[in-house]
Amino acid sequence: MDGVDDTLDDDILDAGAAELGDEAGEGDLLTADLPASLAGQRLDKVLAPLFPDLSRARLQALIGEGRLSLDGQSVTDASRKAQAGIYSLLVPPPAPADPEPEAIPLTVLYEDEHLIVVDKPAGMAVHPAPGTPNGTLVNALLHHCGDSLSGVGGVARPGIVHRLDKDTSGVMVAAKSDAAHKGLSKLFSTHDIDRLYVALTRGAPSPPTGAIETLIGRSPGDRKKMAVLRSGGRTAITHYRVEAAFGPPDKPLAARVACRLETGRTHQIRVHMASKGSPCLGDPVYGASQPANVVREMIAAAGLKRQALHAAVLGFVHPVTGETLRFETPLPPDMAALQAALETL
Repeated sequence: MDGVDDTLDDDILDAGAAELGDEAGEGDLLTADLPASLAGQRLDKVLAPLFPDLSRARLQALIGEGRLSLDGQSVTDASRKAQAGIYSLLVPPPAPADPEPEAIPLTVLYEDEHLIVVDKPAGMAVHPAPGTPNGTLVNALLHHCGDSLSGVGGVARPGIVHRLDKDTSGVMVAAKSDAAHKGLSKLFSTHDIDRLYVALTRGAPSPPTGAIETLIGRSPGDRKKMAVLRSGGRTAITHYRVEAAFGPPDKPLAARVACRLETGRTHQIRVHMASKGSPCLGDPVYGASQPANVVREMIAAAGLKRQALHAAVLGFVHPVTGETLRFETPLPPDMAALQAALETL
């Protein structure tokens, strides 16, 4: 996921990890009937007068997010030639502009006057958004850090320079000063960050070590999913290594895979593992077909109700002091229990 400005695009936002926004159905659904007389012109140009409450720039952004459909089919290219038909546009409600501090416990791995490193639990969103207005890491940080975090990096996402999916656990860093925010943003932008994730996957990717390099962008058929694309999207590179395979050697039922990010795109590891035919176990979005029955039973027994993906290592040079920092956390209980069960196969 992914500039080093307050837009927090995918090169800064850790796409092993980013939320895609509101849940389906939230917001305002606008419709417009485009007549045949306007067909053939640039799409955003002819739609703009039909959605008068939106600026053309806002309309372009919503189209790019996959929120426009024509007769039920997703449209993501604002510059394409318009076709006649019924266009539907889902306009999400505004995210909270001023998150409130909340006394939520944090597992703090490191903290000084410039930054804080935490072990984020699965189930915690990084910042407020439609569908998750509170209970987020930002709410917890505002309470823990107090005034030192106010305004750093913007009001809506104070201190945030990268993020993990709500249901991905692991190490995250947040800035407490403008100097740290600027420095960390640059490190993520230039990929001078050591980020290692552990995934428990269905089957094992082949070959057992390698690099996956693709284009990743929003799925043309589902605005809430990312996908490997033949054209468009952005370059995504994941280096992976199978650390252990579980089950028959010739056809493993599952594996523990170490994934090191060279880039960070939204859902990068989840998409890349799925593209190798070995999605993260428990992944509700990219899981495709079910794992073997015995593995499904182990998932249920372990209490895993999310994708089996953990940000295990985060290493970087402190942007203010120059100190080399490296943090590593063990698998959380659900993934640890699942791995222990898989080792009996």
